[in-house]
Amino acid sequence: MSSKHRITRAFLNAKRLQLSKESKFILFSDCHRGDNSFADDFSHNRKIYHYALSEYYNNGFTYIELGDGDELWENKFSAIFKANKDVYLVLKKFHEAKRLHLIWGNHDMDYKNPKKVAKNLHYYYDTIDDKEKELMVGVSFSEAILLEQEDGKTVFLLHGHQADWFNYTFWKVSRFLVKILWRPLQVLGVKDPTSPAQNHIELIKVERKLECWIKENNNQMVITGHTHRPRFPSINELPYFNDGSCVHPRCITGLEIENNQITLIKWHLVTSNDGVMQIKKDVLEGPRDLSYYI
Repeated sequence: MSSKHRITRAFLNAKRLQLSKESKFILFSDCHRGDNSFADDFSHNRKIYHYALSEYYNNGFTYIELGDGDELWENKFSAIFKANKDVYLVLKKFHEAKRLHLIWGNHDMDYKNPKKVAKNLHYYYDTIDDKEKELMVGVSFSEAILLEQEDGKTVFLLHGHQADWFNYTFWKVSRFLVKILWRPLQVLGVKDPTSPAQNHIELIKVERKLECWIKENNNQMVITGHTHRPRFPSINELPYFNDGSCVHPRCITGLEIENNQITLIKWHLVTSNDGVMQIKKDVLEGPRDLSYYI
């Protein structure tokens, strides 16, 4: 099965959400929430992510996670939850407010299976009260999402590994190599050559396949993650966006959609002249009207 076929199938079967001027979406991906070990790339940004997510919840945004939220290739979920309980409790608030939509990527492809979703995310065991409690009962995952305007124009959201044959078709092989080989070497600074996020040649291949699909489908606007490289095209370029990741060395990046405009943002730590540290949001690109792209 070709990458073109995989992307098209995801597009045709995508979950649909309404997009209007009143819509407020925040898109993050590639959190790779881990177990707080030395190999956990998310751990150094966890507090930034938690703060940003809480701000978006308080300001009425809907959260869409574009895959690879949980690092299931390297960790058991029980260890992930233990290290990030505060984060999951914020996600629980989004879920209860019906403002949470999740897409599975290659590192959390287990969530294609609703039984795995229910096992990990519907309930959790609270060691303080010694009781099982509700987490996100009824939460589900999609392969793709279409944000749809009243006129039928859409924004296509997916993880992006559909354009990466090894990490889609042979994801179980890739998972085995990551868990057995690359995770131990990661502690020593050795990069995984099968990952587009760490291999520039593979990254370019994935982006070109996605761009070819966009050209062949009437310049359909697409937003992905997977490569960890933020993208915000100019008006004259193909409408291919990437929200980056939450495991950059010093920040997390994402895309906001509000007032029918799209903005690339980053949240990071800054230190004032008197030594006070705070978490700050900066605009990297935009805001720009969606009408330029759809």
